[in-house]
Amino acid sequence: MFDGPIDPKDAAKPGLAPVFDNIATFIPAEPKVPEPVDGKRRRYRTIWISDVHLGTKGCNAELLIDFLDSTDSETMYLVGDIIDGWRLKKKVYWPAEHNDVVWRILKRAKRGTRIVYIPGNHDEMVRPFSGMHFGGVEIARAAFHTTADGRRLMVLHGDEFDTIMLAHRWLAFVGDALYTLMMGLNRWVNMVRQRLDLPYWSLSKMAKHKVKNAVEFISHYEEVVARAAGERGVDGVVCGHIHTAEFREFSHDGRRIEYWNDGDWVEGCNALVEHFDGRMEVLHWPDEIAKRESAAASEAGTAGRAAA
Repeated sequence: MFDGPIDPKDAAKPGLAPVFDNIATFIPAEPKVPEPVDGKRRRYRTIWISDVHLGTKGCNAELLIDFLDSTDSETMYLVGDIIDGWRLKKKVYWPAEHNDVVWRILKRAKRGTRIVYIPGNHDEMVRPFSGMHFGGVEIARAAFHTTADGRRLMVLHGDEFDTIMLAHRWLAFVGDALYTLMMGLNRWVNMVRQRLDLPYWSLSKMAKHKVKNAVEFISHYEEVVARAAGERGVDGVVCGHIHTAEFREFSHDGRRIEYWNDGDWVEGCNALVEHFDGRMEVLHWPDEIAKRESAAASEAGTAGRAAA
């Protein structure tokens, strides 16, 4: 799996040894969910995803597998919290679908897609390996991306600008525990919705939009991150961390600064994509699946009427 040897001193660091002891069991020779071979994939210049939280029950691995099987790109950025080390330290949870996600990402790298992995706070155990390549995946603390139309974007997870993470790390762990409880409730809600043939719906996403303090925190976070991008002289920033897919425009010293958040694969199931002309778009994948199924049903109905 690895392009180069691992320094034993690095592998012995707290929180890292269990990862390397079991890394071989993470990636099967073949995935449980086979990769489709019909070749019907949407092509993008760049894809950004973050906050997958593999290793937790809240991860929507099935939706992410569908996304990975339906899209392709020249470059893919994994913008942090791909693996949830916080949860895995407490309890090992790693179903076959989580293997399948990792398998597909490594398969993309093997096919020639440039994969850049920028670790976040939940997978901070990977940060000491910044600058290295594992299985064709580049590990970086941050990155800069130039779009097809020449805009320069800073790419980073974003926990660097979370005041709670910086000043009250213990409170972040408390919040993570409460968030995990809410996601457990969210799973039960969606099990019922699935039996009623209703689409995926995020309880926590709705709560964040309704609770005033959460809205204020998100707004302040976006402003701080955009200002940091402006101070670094770039045209915009792509980040994750707060599980809220968004595009906003800010001004810094008379310059227009773009703020993009690629969302998550726990609540919203979003990805950020760049088209080949440089146009950027946030995809909400449950909506994309609904559109695809509606189009297929309509096509089937048309074919049935024509046959009749």
